[in-house]
Amino acid sequence: MWAQNLGIASLMFNSIHPIPAFLDNYIWAITNQQNSELAVVDPGDPAPVIQYAEQHGLTLSHILITHHHKDHTGGLPELQRYSQPRVIGPRSSQIHGITETVADADTCELFGVELTVIEVPGHTLDHIAFAAVNCVRPLVFCGDTLFAGGCGRLFEGHPQMMSESLNKLSSLDGATEVYCTHEYTLANLAFATAADPANEKLRARLAVEQEKRELGQPTLPSTIQLERETNPFLRCENADIIQVLRQRSVTSLETPAEVFGALRSWKDNF
Repeated sequence: MWAQNLGIASLMFNSIHPIPAFLDNYIWAITNQQNSELAVVDPGDPAPVIQYAEQHGLTLSHILITHHHKDHTGGLPELQRYSQPRVIGPRSSQIHGITETVADADTCELFGVELTVIEVPGHTLDHIAFAAVNCVRPLVFCGDTLFAGGCGRLFEGHPQMMSESLNKLSSLDGATEVYCTHEYTLANLAFATAADPANEKLRARLAVEQEKRELGQPTLPSTIQLERETNPFLRCENADIIQVLRQRSVTSLETPAEVFGALRSWKDNF
């Protein structure tokens, strides 16, 4: 039910499956059944990854890391002892165990699919995303930068930085599937409806996502087009959102980055 069959988007990706971890994390499991290989994205907890690999008869061969937070990297030591996978991630003194560092516009191959690295600082300064752009069904693993209906907190960056990072992701093809790493969607959409109350597509999305959660299904992946239409953090030039902020007595809204900063500050205390 949770697996996304990539079909002819890639000859080697057979499925992408969310492995739940902690309270609301997803560790994305990418399988290559032809060689019985497994890749995972941001494994904060090693136990469910090992369980998934052994249940499905797979060898963990690759790990992708988007940033240094422990709920995304905490499983590295045990997983490296378990199978000695190739670990691809950002240049960061806070991540131990990376075997291949990558930076903006670098590419790496995963099961025959070329992934392009996009630097997206803001949540952390070392944050990157991995995008498969030359596929029939493009996708992006974006960690904690872009969420379904929201975005990450600014722990290390500033509004201008995060706004630029979100613009990079928003500029991807609208069909791009968005694989973020937390099930925050309903909380994000609750805020979105406060910030963008006239958005009919947003209200329709909220109903759909609520039904998924009631059925025990994940709300992910999203798509870039859906985020453009319903995520207030990608709609910082929208007049209705700006008007709502002005009604909250926010006066410095001259640029999209200032609108973003006002939205993020509001969301932090929502």
